[in-house]
Parts: sequence; C-alpha cells; structure tokens
Amino acid sequence: MTTFDAFSLPASIAKGIEAAGFTQCTPIQAETLPLALAGKDIAGQAQTGSGKTAAFLIPLFVRLLNSRHPTLPGAPRALILAPTRELAVQILWDAELLGGFTGLTRLAAYGGVDYQKQRDALQQNVDILIGTPGRLIDYFKQGVYELSQIEVLVVDEADRMFDMGFIKDLRFLLRRLPPYHKRQSFLFSATLSFREMELSYEFMNNPIKVAISPEQVTVEKVEHLLFHVEKQEKFRLLRWLLHREAWQRILIFVNTRQGAERLTDKLVRCGFRAGVISGSIDQRKRLQIITKFKAGTLPILVATDVASRGLHVEAVSHVINYDLPQDPEDYVHRIGRTARAGAAGKAISLADEEYVLSLDAIERYIGFKIPVQWPDESAFAPGVAAGATVAANSVRQGRKSAETEGV
Repeated sequence: MTTFDAFSLPASIAKGIEAAGFTQCTPIQAETLPLALAGKDIAGQAQTGSGKTAAFLIPLFVRLLNSRHPTLPGAPRALILAPTRELAVQILWDAELLGGFTGLTRLAAYGGVDYQKQRDALQQNVDILIGTPGRLIDYFKQGVYELSQIEVLVVDEADRMFDMGFIKDLRFLLRRLPPYHKRQSFLFSATLSFREMELSYEFMNNPIKVAISPEQVTVEKVEHLLFHVEKQEKFRLLRWLLHREAWQRILIFVNTRQGAERLTDKLVRCGFRAGVISGSIDQRKRLQIITKFKAGTLPILVATDVASRGLHVEAVSHVINYDLPQDPEDYVHRIGRTARAGAAGKAISLADEEYVLSLDAIERYIGFKIPVQWPDESAFAPGVAAGATVAANSVRQGRKSAETEGV
C-alpha cells in the first residue's frame, strides 16, 4: 500500500494531509500522484468516493507552491470546474482541509447565494478558483476576472458536465485559458467514454489515461440489500429498518422533491431528527443543513439526486434508496455516499410497484444481482415499529439533543 510519505511533499501540504487523517493512498491516488507530481496531464476514471479530489488537489498545491508567478488581483492561478454547487462547495471544503497550511487562497463561485460578495472576492487575490460554469461565465463576461494566469486546470465529473448540458459552457471557458502546454490539466470522470476523451485530447497536453477498476462499478466495501415492498407499506418498513440497523448517519434518497419533503415530515413527526435537501431548497439553507449533517447534529438527511454527487460526509454508515432510481448510474452515485475512502457501508433499496421496473437495468449496470431480504412480520405491525424506533433513536442520540437545533 502506497503512503503519502513516499512522495516527499512540501511540509505545508504534508501537514494538511496529516490534519485530514490520511496516511495511505487510495488506488486512484497511488496511480495518479506519481504522474501528476512529475508534471503530466491526467484523464482519470474512478468510482465515486475513491479519493479523486485529493488526487488532483495535492499536485495542484505543489504546482502553485513551486511556481514563481505572483498572484494578481482578479487573476486566479488554478481553475477547478464542477457541474453542481454542492460539488463546488465540497471541493472548497476539501481544499481548505488539505491546503490549510499552504497559504494559498481559495474561492468558490456558484449560483444561488452571495452574488455581489462572490463578485467582490473574485476581484481580490485568489490562487484557486472553484466554480460552476454558469456563474463563472457570468463573471468572466463582466470582466470581473481573467483566465490568462491559469497554471492548473481541473475538470471534475466531466461525465456529469455532458449529462447536464454544460459542454458548450465548458468549452467557452477552456478556450480562454493559456495554451495547454503552458498549464497542467486534470480531468476526472466516472466514465471515460469517447466524448470525455475527445474533450481531454482537445484541451489537454497528451493526457495519460488512468482507469481504476473499470470492471467494478460500485464501491467494494458496500453491502447491498433489497427489500420488495408495497408502496403503502414503505414507511413502516423504513421505520423498522431504522430500529433494526446499527446506524450512525443515514442518507435517504427519494426521486421527487415532493416525496422528499413528505418523507421528512413523517420522520420528524415520528421523533427523528431529519432534514431535507432538494433543488427547491434555498442554497443558503441547503448548506446549513449539510453542515449539520456533517457535524452529526442532524443524523438523517433526506435528499433527491441533487445530493448524490458532491456530498462527501465521513461516517455515513447507510444509504437508503427509499425510491429506486430510474437511471442506473444514479444508483452508483447514491451509494457512493457511503463506504468512502476505504470505509465500509451499507446500501438498502426499497423496490415498490412504481419503481421496481428500474431494478433490471440497475443490476445489469452494476454487474450483479442485489441480494433480496424479507422483513419480519413485526415490521408492518401497527404502532410497534414506530414506538420501538423512536425509543431506540432517543437513546442513541439523546446525548446530542442539547446541541441540536430543530429542523
């Protein structure tokens, strides 16, 4: 197993890695770091939760620290492009953790919050600019900042950029960067199909393709379970699972905004501390809820697929697909929120008559049949599951109640 000590990193970066609690490299880090630290461009394919953020942040820090170019107002030296606001925020958090001792300044620019504040900050000295294409193009066209000083480019989750229709925006920004041979570039994606590789060959300097376990779509240490259940009995089954499972933090996925809000209301009425994030939730409130979830003061988070990418929270012990996703790739991204960076986790899916038709496509995509389990009859006994669950939940989490705000 490769350790970070093997790379002779600058002391300030090594200190950040130690503060993050990292010692051994994940496979994608072990494969890409020697190449990236040698100045090579990388097109990397890795499953979600594999540690790819550190795989591009560490060489990015090294490149900027070794550079003799000064940081100028409104002229960032590194650009990281992300498809969603949540992922941009997550990358910023990781950059602050790993690069907290480097002295490099960081800024995230994305839609939904603090337009003028972000605009003003971008005109100052910013070493690392992280953002979504739409907001970055908006500021760029206003002349708020320039891209002529970019030394490192990162395109994260390139496949999602294509899926969300951002490819024209992405190309707009990439065409305004310094020539590819005057910067170092990284592209990471869950898939490296023709479209992603075409993009990398167009805007990168002879990138080296690194693919980690392409035959294994899902994270190895996730335990998968499937329950077949009638739609009208799903909530009772969920309460039974919350009572039965030894969980720390649970992320529950629902397919629609209305469904997520209804489920959260039911959980709160049953005595659970639960919050919800969806595309309709104000970005500021969404970040507050995610921060509570990360801190452990909000142990249950209900979400639509807005959270299936870019949400990195340690100790998410369980992911529950209350609704089976209709896109097989979303199954992989959802369960990737648990068992991150080598930890173990559990993914439980509830297949009802509305979404069970998605099951065959999911199992073909992941390459195996999800083991089926049947609940005890007690799961559907009126009142029993609810009372037992609330009691168990209160004992487990009561010590935190004093520090918890109501949601």
